[in-house]
Amino acid sequence: MDYTIYFQNSLKATRDLSRLNNTQINNLLLQLADAVELKTDFILQANQQDLDKMDPEDPKYDRLKLSKERIADIAADIRNVSALKSPLGEVLEEKSRPNGLLISKVRVPLGVIGVIYEARPNVTLDVFALCFKTGNVCILKGGSDAEHSNKAIMEVIHHVLEANGINVHVVSLLPPERAATHALLHATGYVDVLIPRGSQQLINYVRENSKIPVIETGAGIVHVYFDLEGDLTKGKGIVFNSKTRRVSVCNALDCLLIHQDRLKDLAELVEPLQKEQVEIFADESAYQSLKGHYPEQLLKLAEETHFGTEFLSYKMAVKTVKNIDEALDHISINSSKHSEAIVSDDPVNTELFLKQVDAAAVYANASTAFTDGGQFGLGAEIGISTQKLHARGPMGLEELCSYKWIVRGEGQIR
Repeated sequence: MDYTIYFQNSLKATRDLSRLNNTQINNLLLQLADAVELKTDFILQANQQDLDKMDPEDPKYDRLKLSKERIADIAADIRNVSALKSPLGEVLEEKSRPNGLLISKVRVPLGVIGVIYEARPNVTLDVFALCFKTGNVCILKGGSDAEHSNKAIMEVIHHVLEANGINVHVVSLLPPERAATHALLHATGYVDVLIPRGSQQLINYVRENSKIPVIETGAGIVHVYFDLEGDLTKGKGIVFNSKTRRVSVCNALDCLLIHQDRLKDLAELVEPLQKEQVEIFADESAYQSLKGHYPEQLLKLAEETHFGTEFLSYKMAVKTVKNIDEALDHISINSSKHSEAIVSDDPVNTELFLKQVDAAAVYANASTAFTDGGQFGLGAEIGISTQKLHARGPMGLEELCSYKWIVRGEGQIR
């Protein structure tokens, strides 16, 4: 199959999208939010078709699963995006040169954004809302595991676009086959940037094979370090929430680091995890501290591979460290540069951790579950960037923009 027509239509649609004003864009997003809620049953029926094909024990199952509550939350996010101020046209810098030229640096859309994602049908709506708000055309490539869900959601989006007389090619959903991914990775001249959302394997594949600039998002190997001066009450809540709020997302805790002099408090620190049946892979010191205090069937000796693993399930590693420097060394080696946290009432250690940890989001005495566009006040997010160039952390409206220089003159020549 020749996918070029998808890319050609998307490129042409950028001009149509640039003609819309903020009022038109915001009104359509509000209509879309209403339509999504109105079509909840239709979307859930399609989602169930996908769920029926997946093993409930698969870590991706929870990401794939939609519910009335989740759809209502998605609709609320779309309304939040509508209410946000558009960054388009914002003058970042302006100066007048001695020759009379007026030079302005102005925010503009990136252009055509390709997003490759796995079992996350919510991404279809999140990406469209953010891209539409910022004047970007999007080409979506979902996986076969969410094929029916994505098609149903795209049908709702296209219906709202058609009702408003807007070119439906401002958002396209490629077929789920692998050939479409290959074509998108090589769509030079049509697509400006690619954003993979999913497993580390997917991200690595896109980065290694794309001929288009890539913004890496998604993979999160997350640590919480419980320091010598860590508050036990705070720590219990932070560890429990970071691990269990939603285990299948990238900000979920994977490895608890604990100061060796606080091993006596480890059993109490992880006690709340028992009710969620969290399986712990502990190093020798932590294992001995937990033995007899944590359910035997949930406690295992850790292997080296458990450190540096993104579990995406009710599993967690525990590592004993001598001091904060050893904790920092462990994070430096094993982190995916997503989200890292310290629990400590020692201001020196806290500031050292915040300064030295190289990650998109670094926390002191707070749950890593807050790494989220909505929680950061961005309305929604297109992903969590774990790289440093262009964007880092939750990517909202501003991160979907570039800029260009506008130069106004009155006949000046050089």
